[in-house]
Amino acid sequence: MTYDRLVCANCAAPVSEGRCPVCRANRERLQQENFFENFLAGLNPMTLIALLAVLIAAVALLAHQTA
Repeated sequence: MTYDRLVCANCAAPVSEGRCPVCRANRERLQQENFFENFLAGLNPMTLIALLAVLIAAVALLAHQTA
């Protein structure tokens, strides 16, 4: 969820403007919650495929060693 369209119940201003302490606190909280989503969204698709391939290879190696 983005905070650019949220309206603060305390001051009736957009949360993205951060006019009051409630707005600023909620804006900070939303930014921290969305960090991981933003991190994955910013990655190159080839990087994601490479990370997935490395993960699959590591699981296959671990399964082969325990068998």
